[in-house]
Amino acid sequence: MTLVSSATGPASAAQGAADAASSKLTADYNLFLKLLTTQMQNQDPLSPMDSTQYTQQLVQYSQVEQSITQTKTLNSILSSLNMNSLTSSSTMIGQPVQLDSDKAGLSAATPAQWDWSAPNAISGLTATILDEKGNKVDTFELKVNGTSGNFSWDGSTNSGRKLTSGLYQLQLTGTTEAGAKITTTAKAVGKVDDVQMINGSPVVSVNGAQYPTSMILRIAK
Repeated sequence: MTLVSSATGPASAAQGAADAASSKLTADYNLFLKLLTTQMQNQDPLSPMDSTQYTQQLVQYSQVEQSITQTKTLNSILSSLNMNSLTSSSTMIGQPVQLDSDKAGLSAATPAQWDWSAPNAISGLTATILDEKGNKVDTFELKVNGTSGNFSWDGSTNSGRKLTSGLYQLQLTGTTEAGAKITTTAKAVGKVDDVQMINGSPVVSVNGAQYPTSMILRIAK
């Protein structure tokens, strides 16, 4: 149940590439020096080799080595910043949050929960639940009053079926007393129970669903 990719982070990939490049450069550089030394030892004293060419090669090797060293340094700095970001985000564990997503996690112990809001007061609400694949699960007709509220769903359908844990989407349509349809938005809410780094960014887990911290709209105490 995730809204983010769990692939290996770019920082780790970059670090691995830098290490591989550094190892190959060291091997090539040692081979170059060995060949150069052999060539100098066996050169014709009456026609010595031109020093300009191998001097340029030495300079090029040095530039590449400096570039790889700089990449390693930048990756080290990025890793440190990521750790600071993870440590800072960990303070949200156990705190209720509101997320900029209409998808919420449902678990056996905790229902999927959303806050809803409408631009004008409504008296009725049509709530449609979709599963992770976008298939319609059920529709509920609710009596409400006002411009905002909370909707909680424990996985039970109108037919009496109990759905399994997973990621579910909530689509809402509000209705005024006069029968007018009002656009109504849903925002997932719940307590943060875990924080981890995915693709170099901190990600929070809320009732089994993962969200990037950039989707957090509000943190409550």
